[in-house]
Amino acid sequence: MAELIEFEEIQERVILIGIQTAQSDDTAESLDELEELAQTAGAVCVAKIIQNRESMHPGTYMGKGKIEEVRELLYDLDATGVICDDELSPAQFNNLQRELDCKVMDRTLLILDIFAGRATSSEGKIQVELAQLRYRAARLAGLGTSLSRLGGGIGTRGPGEKKLEMDRRLIKLRISQLKAELNEVKKHRELIRTQRKSGRLKVAAIVGYTNAGKSTLLNTLTGAGVLEEDKLFATLDPTTRILDLPGQQQILLTDTVGFIRKLPHHLIEAFKSTLEEAKYADILIHVVNAASPQMEEQIHIVYETLRELGVENKTVVTLFNKQDQVLDKGSLRDFKADYVLGTSAKYGEGLEELKEILEKIILEGQIRIERVFPYDKAGLIQLIRQYGQLQKEEYTDGGILVEALVPMEIYHKVT
Repeated sequence: MAELIEFEEIQERVILIGIQTAQSDDTAESLDELEELAQTAGAVCVAKIIQNRESMHPGTYMGKGKIEEVRELLYDLDATGVICDDELSPAQFNNLQRELDCKVMDRTLLILDIFAGRATSSEGKIQVELAQLRYRAARLAGLGTSLSRLGGGIGTRGPGEKKLEMDRRLIKLRISQLKAELNEVKKHRELIRTQRKSGRLKVAAIVGYTNAGKSTLLNTLTGAGVLEEDKLFATLDPTTRILDLPGQQQILLTDTVGFIRKLPHHLIEAFKSTLEEAKYADILIHVVNAASPQMEEQIHIVYETLRELGVENKTVVTLFNKQDQVLDKGSLRDFKADYVLGTSAKYGEGLEELKEILEKIILEGQIRIERVFPYDKAGLIQLIRQYGQLQKEEYTDGGILVEALVPMEIYHKVT
């Protein structure tokens, strides 16, 4: 019997590089996050380098002296590549690869790689592939001088087609195909949203920085069974579940993709239909990792990303999550939120208070009615049962006496 040979996957050893353009810059914190991203992708960080410059070098990202330093470190630490904390231009990418003679990556490529490994649904896979192709299309270079023949025989004579041009054409064709597929998915998602709206159930979108505990919150509240991991971007595909509230009310909870600093525009564009779950929600549940040293910065990034997506004028409930990991709980402040609450989604702390807040918000949008329905209009009471809260129902000689709370959307139908 032939002996089986096991191949061990080589773990990449990388050097992280950032450019600090101002003393108040958060480059050090950004590199710490980049290290987390690298670990999530399966690499190990062997060194971090920050260069202070007025601006990034347009040709090589960092200066000549720093390139020499990185080249020596690559040899001394037996590193296999470098990851830059910003998105590199095609020129910077090619020049750095030539100067360092190693694998060169940037933050965008790293995030795209993680997304590719996390996507499980057909929609997620389409979105990731579309983002990857858009990223690569702008970086096709280096092979344009080689000529490629497509085979022999009639119809193949002539100068041929440059490989670079062929690659661009194929990528453009594939992008068009993916866009068409994504449009079909978008139509389906919009149909689902329309059906939700006709059901009159309020929708709460769970938003927040990646790894803040959004999936844990959804699982604890509804038993959704969404993957939970202490990693960045553990889940990509949005999940929607019904949550029963204390006073016989119900609400739809939708998980969304986590936000991160320097979120690549390729991803924002590709994941627009998914991210727009927050745009069409009635309530935003903003989950904050209260145990993170960069908590304030992460809150700012979430609100900036929401603003870029056009998510405005929503009722916001901010949860300062992971209270079980916080020693100094202090005061909880988010001046952009309507409600603020300390929680531990993992252990259920504060979640009953969250349900009460959500019910209060729903009830604020409802109107109290008290009227007698003639027996031939008894069908309207079923409408109240379905979309409102029936508090009293009494049969009298003159009709059915009803006391109820109804959403404003159906008020005109039952009065």
